[in-house]
Amino acid sequence: MALSLYFDRSSWLHRRHPIAKVLVLVLLFFAAFLLADPLPLACLFVLVFAVTASARALPVLHRMRWLMIPVFFFTVIIWTLFYPATAGAPVDRWAALRYGLAMALRLETFLATGFVFLATTTIEEFAFALARLGVPYRAGFVLTLAFRLVPVFFEAALTVRDAQRCRGLDFASGSVATRIARYGPVIVPVFIGGLRRADQMAFALEVRGFSAGRPRTSLPRPGIDAGDLWLLATGVAIAVATLVVP
Repeated sequence: MALSLYFDRSSWLHRRHPIAKVLVLVLLFFAAFLLADPLPLACLFVLVFAVTASARALPVLHRMRWLMIPVFFFTVIIWTLFYPATAGAPVDRWAALRYGLAMALRLETFLATGFVFLATTTIEEFAFALARLGVPYRAGFVLTLAFRLVPVFFEAALTVRDAQRCRGLDFASGSVATRIARYGPVIVPVFIGGLRRADQMAFALEVRGFSAGRPRTSLPRPGIDAGDLWLLATGVAIAVATLVVP
């Protein structure tokens, strides 16, 4: 089972400079945040979906469908029911539905954009881009470390679950509450192992001079080329277009 979202492909988006991809990621988040109508948000989502397909990264959206589909439907339902209406005035159900649909499409755009970024950018490239954009190294390290540790903890949970199954613990039978309670023998070892791993990681970082205060070095990387400039220009154009959309 693949635990990382990165797909090793030879697509045009994989070859783009990590700084350009980070900046376009921020611009698309900015555009989705500004839009409040479901139609432009749907167009933006379709654009992100088309980019994902052109980068041959659709499998990442298929893998994350268990998250994206429930988020869409629950967001539509919740925001439609809790639509902000004027006190004493009847609720416009059509306006409430449009509002809920817009909020759901916004979240879906956020998720799809983040997934395609992680599917086409390695953690090392992400850390390099953050450092070049002026983000303090420690802040960038903590951010990228979170992306590294999520698959590690998930893999540890799967290993412990398989070990408990070999010992006869059944996770598939019984009521929902019973099955949830049976995950206690899984959560405890994973939590304890996480504390042990954090202590070992802190010691390893100190040994490697993480807090030495000396300038850090990095491997040389190619600069931004014409393709990266076109990508940035497209991102800026989309962000500017959202400012004029009513």
